[in-house]
Amino acid sequence: MRIIVTGGAGFIGSALIRYLMKNTEHQVLNIDKLTYASSLFSLDSIKNNPNYYFKQVDICDKQVFDVINEFRPDLIMNLAAESHVDRSIDSAAPFIQTNIVGTFNLLEASRHYFATLSAEQKKSFRFHHISTDEVYGDLEGTTDLFTEETAYYPSSPYAASKASSDHLVRAWYRTYQLPIIITNCSNNYGYYQFPEKLIPLMVLNALEGKPLPIYGGGHQVRDWLFVDDHVEALYKVATEGKTGETYNIGGHNEVKNIDVVKQICVLMDELAPKDYPHEQLITYVKDRPGHDNRYAIDANKIARDLNWKPKETFATGLIKTVKWYLDNLEWCESISNGQYNRERLGQITSIQQQLK
Repeated sequence: MRIIVTGGAGFIGSALIRYLMKNTEHQVLNIDKLTYASSLFSLDSIKNNPNYYFKQVDICDKQVFDVINEFRPDLIMNLAAESHVDRSIDSAAPFIQTNIVGTFNLLEASRHYFATLSAEQKKSFRFHHISTDEVYGDLEGTTDLFTEETAYYPSSPYAASKASSDHLVRAWYRTYQLPIIITNCSNNYGYYQFPEKLIPLMVLNALEGKPLPIYGGGHQVRDWLFVDDHVEALYKVATEGKTGETYNIGGHNEVKNIDVVKQICVLMDELAPKDYPHEQLITYVKDRPGHDNRYAIDANKIARDLNWKPKETFATGLIKTVKWYLDNLEWCESISNGQYNRERLGQITSIQQQLK
């Protein structure tokens, strides 16, 4: 099978590509704009795999039409997105452009490509759109869980842009019969996550003795999903899920933000001890606007229909994650300054590692 992964140099996208290279014989084309949060370093372990290809492309660019027609995929997995809520509050425009306009452009390119396929090829083609539980809004004051039927009620510009993209994908299924699948996931964590996100930020700040900033009282609840579990679920949905369906993917790990940070502090006391407990570094800061209090996924559908459940508990996934960041400070520095991307792009150009 030939697979296009958009945003494949990002956190979840790179984990997905590493999974595909390790566990399948599929040919995979990674198309990525290489924004601040993307790192080709995250794909260093598979860069020479003969089934892996990379092309620097913005999903908003019309070049996407040519790339899809040239590679002729059986499956497109759209993970390209702006995803940081704080950044969306500061400036919503990039989120509107990438998450809405970019998804529209991909859908149109996919629709035109789909029309060129034979009847038999059309049966196996799929467009898999990867989204977030944040489109559902806030579960504050209830013990309910987000199901696939939960109405959308996004709070942040980021969540609203992802909700918009989900609606576009469903419309292209209904109107144009483009075979689509949507997945909505809970908070991911794990290896190669950009250091502005909660867990890597706390690990790296704690290591340097910097403050550990917590919004409000830190009582916001999130369902935490280890990224390796997530990408296994994505592949299962993409290959076994039913066209036109939505599948929620969750980790069954509801934890308050303050408790996440305190658990990190305990691990840092053990793995990188200082002459004081790391919990002393916790600092409470003004809450951000529109901050949702609780997200929680009901993942019964994917468990029932596709026999998928997460393998990692939050405790087992967190210790793996903290240890990884402590052992990979070079990666953290490289993604912060973008140097590796520049060097690697030069190598790709020189050896002409483009589409075959």
